Amino acid sequence: MGGVKLSGAEILLKSLQAEGVDTIFGYPGGQALPIYDALYDSDIRHILTRHEQGAAHAADGYARATGRPGVCLATSGPGATNLVTGIANAYMDSVPMVAITGQVSRALLGRDSFQEADIIGITLPITKHSYLVEDPSELARVVKEAFHVATTGRPGPVLIDMPKDVSSGMFDYEASGELQLPGYSPVKDGEPGRVLEAARAIAASKRPVIYAGGGVVISGAHQELLQLAELLMAPVCNTLLGMGSFPGNHPLSLGMLGMHGTKYANFAVCECDLLIAVGARFDDRVTGKLETFAPEAKVIHIDIDPAEIGKNVRVDIPIVGDVKRVLSQLLEVLQPGLGEAWRDRIQTWKKEYPLSYCDNGRLKPQAIIKEIYNLTGGAARVTTEVGQHQMWTAQYYTFTKPRSFITSGGLGTMGFGLPAAIGVQVGCPDEVVFDIAGDGSIQMNIQELCTAVNYELPVNVAILDNGVLGMVRQWQELFYNRRYSQTELSNPDFVKLAEAYGAEGIRVTKPAEVAPALEQAIRSSRPVMIDFVVDREENVLPMVPPGGSIGKMLG
Repeated sequence: MGGVKLSGAEILLKSLQAEGVDTIFGYPGGQALPIYDALYDSDIRHILTRHEQGAAHAADGYARATGRPGVCLATSGPGATNLVTGIANAYMDSVPMVAITGQVSRALLGRDSFQEADIIGITLPITKHSYLVEDPSELARVVKEAFHVATTGRPGPVLIDMPKDVSSGMFDYEASGELQLPGYSPVKDGEPGRVLEAARAIAASKRPVIYAGGGVVISGAHQELLQLAELLMAPVCNTLLGMGSFPGNHPLSLGMLGMHGTKYANFAVCECDLLIAVGARFDDRVTGKLETFAPEAKVIHIDIDPAEIGKNVRVDIPIVGDVKRVLSQLLEVLQPGLGEAWRDRIQTWKKEYPLSYCDNGRLKPQAIIKEIYNLTGGAARVTTEVGQHQMWTAQYYTFTKPRSFITSGGLGTMGFGLPAAIGVQVGCPDEVVFDIAGDGSIQMNIQELCTAVNYELPVNVAILDNGVLGMVRQWQELFYNRRYSQTELSNPDFVKLAEAYGAEGIRVTKPAEVAPALEQAIRSSRPVMIDFVVDREENVLPMVPPGGSIGKMLG
């Protein structure tokens, strides 16, 4: 192919196809027009979202559901800056994504030109790496490198900024050769001495707990995690992003730990003598007050990112490496565990402190989530927005498979769920997809319902409509003397709004209407938005007060 003349945009698209890209989520604009012109004749599918933030979240959802990198595309200036929240969200949650932005021509850079923004500088803290393509001969190499960096080690977003004269100019094209990235070589295997040290600590333990995070999902280590738990007969608690990495219906499952975790998960962590952290980063919503977190435990921390080890919690046995590879190494040298007294104690906690809510005949959000699980057999792909509904989903939907729960963890981005559900549905076209939403959060990116309609994506949106910003209201009730400042919502008629977009709209006000509405949505070939009118006073419990010990919970 050496010597063939192609436009920069054509080189970009050829390079994307070489990386296996079949879908781009984006929104056109002036500086990206050469790329969009080349897309007109391309085999790559383009999903036109209604906002660039929607494109970034859709690419994020696509990546989390499929395990393949998501790609989003926007123009310069406001188009690029509208991607920032989505890029930050992917960065916080270690999602492989490549964001491509148009940019003003090279001669206009740094002149405050129309729709110019220093997107490289703006996104520097929230990308794994960034490229401003000033030399067209490097474009094919840049794309190859970008996908390699985004998908290896601890995954994350990479930005490619394309000046318009680079994307529109004609250049010699030659496919990129072998990658050469001196200094970038993520460790995959755990250091054997550390693995043996961990095995000895496990053998000496009487009360072990496995604490599994999103890294288990990313590395595809769910089978190894299951083998480890069953070999040791050790209970497993999950972070929010780790849900589904261990079957929630397994007898050893403790569910989620932390601020809104189960009481028995938090009690187990407080009393364990060994905490095996696997692909998790000891987030503050997990640990609560650091001084009282796992106070009696020796800590083994397995993570591919050495910067996470020891960052928040003292670690006794650090193991840097890919979770799947390290667990395989560990399984080769471990002996079966016993710990019957420990298992009996945990079973007692489960019986004494189950997740529960007051079933007073009203429409309850927890019951709606349980019914979604029942009617889908737990096989749905579930996204959420951010708020009370997100925590109820983590508590009451029993996730049994990895990549079935797609939610915004580290950044906590309201407006994530609907565009993410679109990305999930594009990546998994034959599966049932639900966005479980709040009436506040859904309105952040509700325009993406039009995208779902336009591409005939049968996304189901279940709005738990309590007429308030629920989680903020809950904090105001519990910690601000019920001073409800700016949490009351004046909502639109969600049924009429859904119908105006061309989707189906359903309103549910009684418990008896829940199952029929969900069944109708699951059968439909169109997007469906269900407005579940629930009690505004319902709280997410248990709850660890901010800054408190996870062993002391409200509710």
